[in-house]
Amino acid sequence: MSYLEADFLDASEAGLPAGTYDFVSAVAVVHPMEFAAAARAMVRLLAPGGRLMIVGLARNRTPLDWIISGAGVPSARLRARRNGGKTSPDGMPVRRPGMSWWQVRREAHRLLPGRRFRRHVLRRYSLVWDKL
Repeated sequence: MSYLEADFLDASEAGLPAGTYDFVSAVAVVHPMEFAAAARAMVRLLAPGGRLMIVGLARNRTPLDWIISGAGVPSARLRARRNGGKTSPDGMPVRRPGMSWWQVRREAHRLLPGRRFRRHVLRRYSLVWDKL
């Protein structure tokens, strides 16, 4: 098994051949991008039977969104306390998600039929899709 880190949005420039990867993942990197373009770029890289996994962030918009996301705040604050008050790694730019929950779900439904979408606390979601 081997791993490769590369810019999937510019696959040809990065030397990534289309349709050859069994697994493509994006963890907390899709939310500042245009979702449809990012999803299409990752799908192009997958071989038949390959799996796409996205762990992303969505914007809270409704009171229910805030309640669900807020459930993770106590543990996040405790973790930040243990890290000397830091909430993100040094030198890592932090960008808030542009798409709301319903927008992410709608685009995932449109672009990735049969995907599994799970919502998590602290504005996170996981999306798993298998290319047939």
